[in-house]
Amino acid sequence: MAVRINPSILAADFVNLERDVARIATADLMHVDVMDNHFVPNLTFGPQMVERLQAVSSIPLDIHLMIDDPDRWAPAYAELGVFSVTFHAEAVADAVALARRLRGIGARAGIALKPGTPVEPYLELLPEFDQVLVMTVEPGFGGQSFMDSTMPKLVELRAAVASTGLDVWLQVDGGIDERTIVIAAEAGADTFVAGSAVFRGDPTAQIALLRSTAAAHAH
Repeated sequence: MAVRINPSILAADFVNLERDVARIATADLMHVDVMDNHFVPNLTFGPQMVERLQAVSSIPLDIHLMIDDPDRWAPAYAELGVFSVTFHAEAVADAVALARRLRGIGARAGIALKPGTPVEPYLELLPEFDQVLVMTVEPGFGGQSFMDSTMPKLVELRAAVASTGLDVWLQVDGGIDERTIVIAAEAGADTFVAGSAVFRGDPTAQIALLRSTAAAHAH
């Protein structure tokens, strides 16, 4: 199974953002956390920043909307030409309608689940999504500790994807490093968001290490 490493630009140096974008050119996608200071207690990027990142990045953009009312705001991100737009199950009014709209624009559609959100209601909806993001920390800030308690959701999702043969990526985000990526890969994840684990050293070497470690333990 292919594994994907998506560095989180949240861990980059914002004053040298273009430099840090170039430093992750060997990654699969760039993970961009859009936070509105309402859905989560933090404020990050908006459409203007995403548009510029889209213009300068050599790898596709994986947008994670931690915002209220994604039904209204998410399509605008898809219209920027990004590869993937993920919205939160807890914030959306009609997940299926929004996913179909994003796909209609041309983006992959993802749904994200906070640590306390059960996965069961979404298992039968898997054909509507291209990605399910299992948050392994409470969303809002980088640098938090990985929550092992979220792994049963991944196990359920992997079994559901395997039984249906769907091309649904299973992503994890929060506290991913060389140790926890093993736990997440063994539980069924194939797409890994990593922030400080990539940017704290040589990003090219860290991306390669994370990718090989995940591949060795993937389903």
